[in-house]
Amino acid sequence: MAKSDSVIIIPTYNEKENIEKMIRTLLFLEHSFDVLIVDDGSPDGTAAIVKRLMAEYPDRVFIIERSGKMGLGTAYIAGFKWALQHGYEYIFEMDADFSHNPDDVPRLYEACAKDGYDLSVGSRYVTGVTVVNWPMGRVLMSYFASKYVRFITGLPVYDTTAGFNCYKRQVLETIGLDSIRFKGYAFQIEMKFTTHKCGFSIKEVPVIFVNRVLGESKMNGSIFSEAFFGVIKLKWNSFFKKYPQKK
Repeated sequence: MAKSDSVIIIPTYNEKENIEKMIRTLLFLEHSFDVLIVDDGSPDGTAAIVKRLMAEYPDRVFIIERSGKMGLGTAYIAGFKWALQHGYEYIFEMDADFSHNPDDVPRLYEACAKDGYDLSVGSRYVTGVTVVNWPMGRVLMSYFASKYVRFITGLPVYDTTAGFNCYKRQVLETIGLDSIRFKGYAFQIEMKFTTHKCGFSIKEVPVIFVNRVLGESKMNGSIFSEAFFGVIKLKWNSFFKKYPQKK
């Protein structure tokens, strides 16, 4: 089998209920997608499950093991660097808990590979609000947080905190991964903002986001606090920063 041009990066911490089903589902999509798990020392045995699948699919499933919880942003940066080193052209971000539907992965891929966009975003808000099983308070907080980010930054993206994304490798090679500072969900905002400032094109692909059924949510108040205050800092710093431009 020819090497895939795409890899899906999934950060994990205690995802034993979901990870095997997610990996197997992704491997059997029509287009060939490889899977990279970045596990932050899950005590529930998530990494052991992944390693068993690696033995079954040695050329398609991979893992980076880290010693403990070091933040979502650092997990993705580690995954991005690995993906670039291994020659992938399309590099995805995705959750393990099926809040992101694997059937939407090919749609994000096509937006970049066929339609020519540099970043495709699985968007909950580009066509209204498409979120299932979230408490109303959390829906409103997330929705208005994205509106707040758009207002402060001028970023032309409706779902600024979306964690379901596909980047072309040129984006990740250009933006300077070591310059990305945020570690929580503000990381997603900073990545999209920097991508936009560097002159890359962004396409929002409407998706339905379903709250996790199995496992525990990693969301907490400090995540939203970082995003709220971090956006102001991000915009302020942008006045003094020169962004490398798409070639």
